[in-house]
Amino acid sequence: MNWQHIEEYLDEMITHQQKSLLKCGQKIVPALTSDDILQPNDFRELEENPLFRYEEGLLAGLNSARIALSALKKA
Repeated sequence: MNWQHIEEYLDEMITHQQKSLLKCGQKIVPALTSDDILQPNDFRELEENPLFRYEEGLLAGLNSARIALSALKKA
């Protein structure tokens, strides 16, 4: 497996998690958009929902891994 395959797989995981987060958020706030999940603190219902916060944390972790991978690749 090479860097490109790892990056592509991680990007797929990030895209999937973004969709999962949006779907989760829309169960709480039906009119929620993909832009809205970038600022969930605008929606108190999301801020106080542990499942949404969990899904948001998964996405943050995947994004952090992507950044770390990019830094490692450049080193």
